[in-house]
Amino acid sequence: MSKKRYLVTAALPYANGYLHLGHIAGAYLPSDIYVRYRRLKGDDVVFICGSDEHGTAIEISAINEKVTPKEIIDKYHFSNKESFERLGIKFDIYSRTSEPLHIKTSQEFFLNLYNKGILKEKKSKQLYSEKDKMFLADRYVIGTCPVCGNEEANGDQCENCGSDLSPLDLKNPRSKISGDIPVIKETSNFVFPFKDYQGKLEQWIDTKKDWKPNVINYCKGWFKTGLQDRDYTRDLNWGVPVPLEGYDGKVIYVWFEAPIGYISFTKELFEKRGEPDKWKDYWCDKETNLIHFIGKDNIIFHALIFPAMIMAHGDYILPDNVPANEFLNFGGGKFSKSKGVGSALKDYLNEYDADLIRYCLATTFPENKDSEFSLDDFVNKNNNELAAILGNYINRTVVFAKSKFDNKVPARNNDISGILEEIKALANTAAGLFENYKLKDGLTEVMNIVRAANKYFNDSEPWKVIKADKEKCGEIINDCLQICHSIAIAISPVLPYTAEKILKILNKGKEDFAWEKIGKIVLKVGDELGENGILFPILEKKTVEPEIKEELNLISIDDFKKVTLKVGEVIEAEKVANSKKLLKLKIKVGDKEKQIVSGISEHYSAESLIGKLIVIVDNLKPSKLMGIESQGMLLAAKNGKDLRIITIDGNISSGAEVS
Repeated sequence: MSKKRYLVTAALPYANGYLHLGHIAGAYLPSDIYVRYRRLKGDDVVFICGSDEHGTAIEISAINEKVTPKEIIDKYHFSNKESFERLGIKFDIYSRTSEPLHIKTSQEFFLNLYNKGILKEKKSKQLYSEKDKMFLADRYVIGTCPVCGNEEANGDQCENCGSDLSPLDLKNPRSKISGDIPVIKETSNFVFPFKDYQGKLEQWIDTKKDWKPNVINYCKGWFKTGLQDRDYTRDLNWGVPVPLEGYDGKVIYVWFEAPIGYISFTKELFEKRGEPDKWKDYWCDKETNLIHFIGKDNIIFHALIFPAMIMAHGDYILPDNVPANEFLNFGGGKFSKSKGVGSALKDYLNEYDADLIRYCLATTFPENKDSEFSLDDFVNKNNNELAAILGNYINRTVVFAKSKFDNKVPARNNDISGILEEIKALANTAAGLFENYKLKDGLTEVMNIVRAANKYFNDSEPWKVIKADKEKCGEIINDCLQICHSIAIAISPVLPYTAEKILKILNKGKEDFAWEKIGKIVLKVGDELGENGILFPILEKKTVEPEIKEELNLISIDDFKKVTLKVGEVIEAEKVANSKKLLKLKIKVGDKEKQIVSGISEHYSAESLIGKLIVIVDNLKPSKLMGIESQGMLLAAKNGKDLRIITIDGNISSGAEVS
């Protein structure tokens, strides 16, 4: 069978924060498993990824941390690159969208569309800061929400009421950078005619019978509402400059520029390999299978926008598949680096074996629906599956060979074995699942190989057979050792480090390390085995949670002393007119009364709060919500969609200080 050519990409992580386990389960570990499997099949595979390093979020992070955007992207690029390497995720190249070759490639792509007349210039009104000397993109603006009155609403969304906004919607807008009051000025930007490609995209999507239902349904949802034209350029300083005279201060919008990174990184890879034209085999030859691994929040860009760009350009292939995973949740809520939900990958890598992390994530991949990650999985899956099933089989087989057959592969008289045929059949089932992006189910079949091996060992009872027939016992152990080698191959896409350990125990190199060798006799009679070792030490429950550093944003005791927490008694409560979320509360705090407006009406009725003793921030600067002054803040805990205010249990009077 001739080998196939694959170009596999993993969504470019944004270089403004550390990778967390949700990221890994979404795009990066699935793509790595798939690539490793394809290479075991003998296919020609190029694996591409890198940091997405442009856009407003980078610049805002730099402003907040009082550093340059370059310092931000360098910090997270190199940290995330190291985390990928430690986890065993091996890209052929992990580059950056700040590289000169990427900037050149993105500008050439722009000019291709511009020279064809595809990009149209459109005038619009935007907020402009005279002090900052720049147009303010949505995330650079803060102001009063026109819906709920929140005075700290962002230019794209109000976090208080959830309303989608634009900067021009805000009342009393101001610059996040300098606090300057902006003016409205006319500007112009290039627009990509996305709606013109709806017909072509619909026809193309209709041919994708093997795509995941979640991706197909998502695309059809966009078709139903109708695709709309999108800005191709923006008024920003940080990004890929528009390659036209007279367009200073304008960059290519990051969502149009970033996916071109897949092309520029492939170019960079083959330039480094001394084959500067080889990249065309992967991007311009229709025989290449292009696969984009992503999370569901990137479906629109990889399944619709980037394909539309490719259609418009005309020189590159379209993706064969866009396998998108749903979200991996942590403790009932989505992993989020911005909200501090879950832990950074680097923290887990400091505490746990990389293969254990890979295994726990792979068994909970959110392939068809959101799934839940549990810290207890690290104990249960290590002890009950990896140690008890996989590690136990390898250990008992090698220990028996060492004690009864001088640590050598014993003789056999047959070339065909029923158990090896069974192992081969299970591997074929796993292969079919891997090829259809059902990686979690594929791993289940791989572990069924190990379970079948354990059953064979138990049913064969070599400890009994050796007493009556050492030759027959030798054939059993030969089978078991051959299976050890097959297991090393089968588990290697998910557990690459463990596979290498098993090969070392077998004293075997990579010369027969291919998927087709599963269920085959590859160890030679008389070969000496290597030194045995425990693959998966038993974990204690108390060792589960990793020590979390940096992400906690630690404060000093002096910082904490600035906040005054007191007990307050709710004496009045009523809904705020024209608001779905806001309640107006009158709070008794000792001998004074305070008015607090809080967005909790979806969780508590006004009547249910009367008489409750709650904890409030007593020294918070007053603010207005929907024109109503709020003189403090109540404390609450949120778990997913569930919210509960913090109350006081016991005989404590209002006004008591909380410490």
